[in-house]
Amino acid sequence: MITQQASGLEQGVANLMFGCAGAQSGASLLILAEDPALDHYAADLAPAVAETARTLGFDTRCREISFSPEPGDLPADVCADMQTADHILYLARFGDQMRFRPLPHAARSIVSHAMTRAALAGPFGTIPHAAMLALKAAINAAMQTARDIRVTCPLGTDLRGRVESAPAPLADVNVLRFPMAVFAPLPMAGFSGRIALARFLVGTGSIYYDPFLLPFDGIVMVTLEGTRATRYDGPPEAVAAVRAHVGDIAGRFGLDGNFVHSWHVGIHPGCAYEGRIQDNPGRWTSSAFGNPRLLHVHTCGAYAPGEICWNLLDPTVTLDGVALWQDGRLHPERICGGQSVLDGCPELAALFDAPATAVGID
Repeated sequence: MITQQASGLEQGVANLMFGCAGAQSGASLLILAEDPALDHYAADLAPAVAETARTLGFDTRCREISFSPEPGDLPADVCADMQTADHILYLARFGDQMRFRPLPHAARSIVSHAMTRAALAGPFGTIPHAAMLALKAAINAAMQTARDIRVTCPLGTDLRGRVESAPAPLADVNVLRFPMAVFAPLPMAGFSGRIALARFLVGTGSIYYDPFLLPFDGIVMVTLEGTRATRYDGPPEAVAAVRAHVGDIAGRFGLDGNFVHSWHVGIHPGCAYEGRIQDNPGRWTSSAFGNPRLLHVHTCGAYAPGEICWNLLDPTVTLDGVALWQDGRLHPERICGGQSVLDGCPELAALFDAPATAVGID
């Protein structure tokens, strides 16, 4: 087991394997890693995780898998290898793409949203997974019981509503996410108002298309009535760019471009993105979303996560008048059970006192 003197990387891998996967030493682990030349996961991550997992007692193999913009079937030899593993760790976009699709094996599967050694060895990877699950559960409960939920942001967002019924569990149990960085998405069906879009639209990571990132100037105000985006207002060039992009992606994949499925906010105070979204939008969309400064909305498609993501920076989210997020800062102590989570995990409480603020947006 892990010791107090263990390195940050060893703590992160132990948290992933023992805390998230529920694995036991001696089990077999297959790491499926994407070609590092694609610059999605850091090139030194898979070898470091494999070596560390071996020191923790796991029978570890690592092999490279190809990347496909749209999820498909893996080669037969990879599928055969997967059948022999107790646990599969995806350091590849394929793992995230397959969260909502059947998998060709029975092994416990995990996809890592810690994309670099530094992220896995730092607070994002080492805060105990059980504490993050407890925090998620407390926030889920608060969201589901709130009579009035309001979302605002500095650019003019004003969205209001409630969860009309408990959200149906999303079919992501086949692939566990590590670290746990968001609460369960709230269906947009119970909400209405206006959302301020600014800076960019970006893909969700379900399908990778070109252009994956659409920068634009100005603020586009989208009027929402439940799951429908009914109006786009703002500078004509920005509105035209947004409408054209939505129409393009919806048309390519046969989707309802104006369907707005659900939303949620990051909950992990250790989640940081030190780069810039424009330099690597695919990596950004796979890792930055867990920061509490980012609220994201699943759109363009009547399913999670859709194909276009709207992002709000520094939201305030109030539940029955209590600001759980205030200007992009999460305050777990303001909801039932939140203080107990912090009391049970002093390192998480300390991190909320000085959370990561880098989210890759200028």
